[in-house]
Amino acid sequence: MKIRIPALLAAWLAAWAAFADTVPEDQRVPLDFRRTTLVVADIERSLEFYRDALGMAVIYDNLIVTPPEASREDADLVRRLVFLRANDDYIGVLGLLQYFKPVRETVDLTGSAFKQGTAVMLFNVEDLPAVFDRASTVEGVVIIDEPTPMSFPSYDGEASIEVMVSTLQDPDGFTVEVNELLSEIR
Repeated sequence: MKIRIPALLAAWLAAWAAFADTVPEDQRVPLDFRRTTLVVADIERSLEFYRDALGMAVIYDNLIVTPPEASREDADLVRRLVFLRANDDYIGVLGLLQYFKPVRETVDLTGSAFKQGTAVMLFNVEDLPAVFDRASTVEGVVIIDEPTPMSFPSYDGEASIEVMVSTLQDPDGFTVEVNELLSEIR
């Protein structure tokens, strides 16, 4: 049986997320990983993917002009920044950033999924078939792996972790796994 890297990564990350509890005070480290920000070509299309298809909630949406007192037309730098959350307003926030002035060069990420130097974002959802259908119809999305059931050894070695695994590239080419846990993780 051939097990693909995305499926192994998905199982590990899904298992890790299932154990996600607040770390006891005596085990905390002096930092939090708050946000990943994606520089995107079309923020509305990105919102269609992350907000409308995946179900993230917008918690911040502003046009940022530099210098602050300049009009949009006279500004040196104009960009829109949107923050989205899943179930926490502080940890795991996704930022979307689009530059309007000056327009930034686009990096072609086509075919870059799971290559050294690229990142993978993993989202666990409750209804993968519905979410995958919505996400895969957003303009510019590339389907890498359609939802596929996978089974992985559990942490205790006495059971299996059942996960429905899917992989896409978002409209800007960022690799996204959208998965659903089908069994409890032990």
